[in-house]
This record gives sequence, C-alpha cells and structure tokens, in this order.
Amino acid sequence: MPPNADVSRIRNRLGNELVDKNAVADNDDDATMSRVQSVKKLSGDEVVIDGIIYDISDFDHPGGDSVKLFGGNDVTVQYKMIHPYHTSKHLEKMRAVGKVNDQKKDYVFDTPFEREIKREVFKIVRRGREFGTYGYFARAFFYIGLMASLQYLWATTGASWSLAVAFGVAQALIGLNVQHDANHGAASRKPWVNDVLGFGADFIGGSKWTWMEQHWPHHAYTNHAEMDPDSFSAEPMMAFNDYPLDHPNRRYWHKLQGLYFLPMLGFYWLSSVFNPQIIDLRQRGAYSVGIAMENDFIKSRRKYAVALRLLYIYWNIVCPLRISPAPETAAKIFFMGVCESLALATLFALSHNFENADRDPTKLVRETGEPVCWFKSQVETSSTYGGWLSGALTGGLNFQVEHHLFPRMSSAWYPYIAPTVREVCKKHGVKYAYYPWVHQNFISTVKYMHGAGMGSNWMQPLTGKA
Repeated sequence: MPPNADVSRIRNRLGNELVDKNAVADNDDDATMSRVQSVKKLSGDEVVIDGIIYDISDFDHPGGDSVKLFGGNDVTVQYKMIHPYHTSKHLEKMRAVGKVNDQKKDYVFDTPFEREIKREVFKIVRRGREFGTYGYFARAFFYIGLMASLQYLWATTGASWSLAVAFGVAQALIGLNVQHDANHGAASRKPWVNDVLGFGADFIGGSKWTWMEQHWPHHAYTNHAEMDPDSFSAEPMMAFNDYPLDHPNRRYWHKLQGLYFLPMLGFYWLSSVFNPQIIDLRQRGAYSVGIAMENDFIKSRRKYAVALRLLYIYWNIVCPLRISPAPETAAKIFFMGVCESLALATLFALSHNFENADRDPTKLVRETGEPVCWFKSQVETSSTYGGWLSGALTGGLNFQVEHHLFPRMSSAWYPYIAPTVREVCKKHGVKYAYYPWVHQNFISTVKYMHGAGMGSNWMQPLTGKA
C-alpha cells in the first residue's frame, strides 16, 4: 500500500460513502468511530492499521490465514511492508469497528525516496511476477531432496562426523532457501504453497509460527531500540545493541564478545530445539517487545507445533541414539547442530551488525517527534554482500538491503534489482552498505561486536574516556 494513502481519503465501511481525513478525525462516522480504545485492549480477532481497528474474524485473506497470527496487534508497518501495491481500497475488504487513541508512529511512508525506489524496481519486477521463479523452485526442490536423503541416512544408519557436517549444512540450506521465502509469502502467489514450504522451519528444528512471530516484527522495526526482537535475542550473553556506557543491559563480559560471539552462535540449534516456547507458541523475543500472542489462531496451532517438534527430536536425536547409544553419538548429534547453527546464525548476524550500521534508526523521533522514512531506515540498517552465487547459497540473505525493502519479493529477484536500488539510494543520499565478499562483511561484524561490547563508540578519541 502506498503508505499514507489514507491521509487524504478513507472509505466509510458502514455508510458506504467517502469521507476525508478531517471527517474521520471528527468522528463523523458515529457507528464505526464511536468506539475509541487502547491498542492493548484489542481482541485476538482485531488488528490496527493507521489507527483504525479492523475485525478480521471473518476476513478471507487472499494471502492465507497467516494474517491472523498477529491478531491483537497494531500491524500498520507489517501491512505496508508486505503490501507495497496496496491503496486504501484494499482495506475496504475488512470491517472497521473503531479506532485507537494511543498509536505510536515512528515511521513515515510515501516519501520521495520510497516512491522512486518502488517505481524503478517495479519496472524490473512487474506486479504479479514478484514470486518464486522456475530457478527458485529448482533450487528449493534440490535442497529439499538433499536434506530428505541425508535425513533418511541419519535416522536409519546412524550418525557419523562427516554426515553430521553434511546434514547440518543441508538443514541450514532449507532455512535459508526454502522456508524463508515461503514464510514471507514470497515463494508463490498460492497461500498453500507458502504454507507447505514454510514447514521447512519445523523440519530443521524450529517452528514456522514462532519464526514469523519474531521475524516479521524484526523486519518492521529493524534495529529499533525498543521493537526489534532480534536486537535483544542474545542478551545477556551478547549485546548486539551498542548501549551507552551506563546502560543497565551492559555486562562486563561483553568486552570479550568480539572473541566469543561466533562460538556462541554455535548453540543456536540447541537453544531452538529444546526451547519450551514451542508449547505455548509465544516467541519470547517478540513477547518482550510487546507483541500480543494469545489469539485463537495461535492457540489452535500449538498442538501441531508440539507434534512436529517431537517428530524432529525423534528422527534426529532418538533414532541415532537407538542405533548407537554411546556418548560419541550424542557428541555427533550436537556437532550436527553446531554446523547448522553456524551456517544459519552467522549469516543472520552479518546482516545488521557491522561498522557504521544505523543501530538507532528512530533516534530522531525521540529527539524531535518527527517520524523517519521507513524505507530509508531499512537501507541504512542492513548490508548486502556478494552477488548471484552468494544469493543462490543463502536464499537471498546476502541481499539484505533489497530483502528489507521488498520482503514479499522472492529472493530470486534480488540480484536483478540490486543495481537499481543502489542507484536510487545514491541519488537520495541514502547510505547503502555493500561488501563485494562475505569475509569483508564478517570482519566488519567482528569489529562492530567488539566495539559494541567495549563501548568504544561512546568514548572520546585518544582518551578512552566517556
């Protein structure tokens, strides 16, 4: 949706007549606007978009039921980032039932930068063609076949060190290349295809539902000081946020995180597979930033999530131990998890934690009260490295700038739009971070993690003092 399209006009759903913004503000639509409440009091069947409360209990969403995952929340930013083509007319499909009086607006849309970058990119990827290409599906099914074959060997012949490496990396490739596009709704225009491929998250030790609970808010609020679940996901062991020196979230061991952050990422698989949040499907990172997760849709999925997790544990932990119940087998299982973790988590860590990344994109909001351009913030909080080959291996995660600008576009298109994105960014003075090689991005990430842990960015040059 061209953001702020509703600034000029909003349709009166009940009276079926157009009213302007001032009329809405004056509550001329008494039947709809007489209900005014806080976002925190939304029911699980309601969402807020641009301050208006919509009832989605009977809404037949063209993109599938995933919209109900965030029932009970203000989804303004998520809605606009997923629907770049939408106008106010699309919201007429939902029933407006009131408005909120405490919506917080950190971002502004429909800026000159946004309009131009969308216009130029849509010349390359026409509407309706932004989903997975034949190449994407060929790549996806190759990785699915690879993992299925290794899964069979792992569960029937037992664990070995070489198989642990291959199987761990194969699972990571599913996470990067298959479930990621699918759970963004980008693999196919058909919701059932995205749903099926999205379960790839569950077959690598995660959960499609908790992944979406955390990942979608991360996209909406990248590096946001209060709203990005990924920013706080490793605390207190590591600090991705570059906190002021006197911040309570700082720990003395963070001074060494430049050395240990990579080994710590190796525990990602272990913390995911045995995370008790699978029981209630309330992703704790998302919960910590205020995402409500008590709607009926989430509750109805809990039993399936638990069943899939038990199946994963049986295939990948119980079966190898039954074949060879020895401590060495347990070590091989753990090593498999480490291989998957490093292949997945390291690439995620590079995306937004590097030198000169904007770690506080909404600082201006706090200082002046003026919201910032969402599209600009997405560019300046992200990095891109490598080219087509890196994209094929990482599922487009190397094109993080492009991915964060157009999260519902298949990763197959990112190499094609990247040159145009860079040109538009340069024209508008938007900082675009590009590393020709992945090791350059990695080195920059290590330096950033060390500086964030030491607090060196808050010290005066040469003095080492705050």
